[in-house]
Amino acid sequence: MTGTVSLMVGLLAQDNPRDTGPDFGKASPFGLLIVVLLLVGTFALVWSMNRHLRKIPTSFENETEPTTGDQSAEDDAVVDPDTPAGETNREPGG
Repeated sequence: MTGTVSLMVGLLAQDNPRDTGPDFGKASPFGLLIVVLLLVGTFALVWSMNRHLRKIPTSFENETEPTTGDQSAEDDAVVDPDTPAGETNREPGG
């Protein structure tokens, strides 16, 4: 087994490179076009994101309405006239 592997490695090492013309390994104009298009797309995304980020207020502390997560548990209670005083019915799933 070891002799077969060393024979294969020896044969592969003797092969000359096949594509060694004057244009071998050079980038094509099509590759340059792809790179330029990716750069233009990245620039457009960054420009759009900056426009959207300028619209965000610097502070969220002065909100006029509380969000739904800040409401207390009593706000979610359902008033039922058949329920004894001191107990509250809860909405199902809540």
